[in-house]
This record gives sequence, structure tokens and C-alpha cells, in this order.
Amino acid sequence: MGIQIINPKEIALEEKKRTVVMNTRKLHAWVHYYPNPGDHDELHCHNEDQVFTCFEGECTMRFPDGGSAVLTPGIAALITGGSFYQLVNTGTGHMILMGHRSGSQDDVMIIDYVTRKDIRKAGGPKVRNREDAAAPAAESKPA
Repeated sequence: MGIQIINPKEIALEEKKRTVVMNTRKLHAWVHYYPNPGDHDELHCHNEDQVFTCFEGECTMRFPDGGSAVLTPGIAALITGGSFYQLVNTGTGHMILMGHRSGSQDDVMIIDYVTRKDIRKAGGPKVRNREDAAAPAAESKPA
């Protein structure tokens, strides 16, 4: 791979879904695209450290203690492995984030806050919107 220059906003607007842009044994990176205000994932954590940087829109990170933090363009979140969080598109349009995590994406665990189980074994994380927040997870859209 060497060096690759990318435009995360361009990738998000073209792909309109979570898109892996790098995956090596030491690091993986992806672009997140949440199209609608209210879109969110579930409260979860990973077994590796990671960074999120907001490129467009507004992302509210919610935490188990009821706290939250808002990411706007140019703001980053530094997350140690094992820290639970939820991503919510709290802006007025789409939300674009870029994430980087240590290790290969093939080795990362996604631990659900409620069950404390690795949800990758059940098909991975889901992005849900306001309307289907009350619907069963099986009916939600993949991330």
C-alpha cells in the first residue's frame, strides 16, 4: 500500500455507508456515513484503541454514565479500548466521521453494552434511525 491520499468526505458521499479504507495487521481505518439526523448505533466498545474525527455534520457520543460529547468538523475523539460509547447523528443533515483503530479489522471485537457479547458474531453493528429505534435489531440497516 505504501502511501495513499484519500478524501474521506468524497468517499462517504460516493459510498453512502461504512467503508474500510485501510486494513493492515497493525491498523485499520474507515469512513462512517450516517445519512439522516437521528441515525445511531448501539452502545458498545472495542478491544482496541481508536480515534474518530468528524469531517461533516454533528456527532454526539453518548456514554453509559449519561454523559455525552459533541464532535463537529475538525474535532476528534480519542478512545481507549474497553470504553463504551454510542454514535448519534445529531446534526441537521448527514454525518461523516473517519475512524482509525489499532490492529486488523479482522481481529477487533465489538462488545454490546447490554449483553457484553461480541456482536460481530451476529452480523456486526447496525445503524438505526429514529423510526426503527423501537424495532428489533434484525430489521435495522447494516452499518
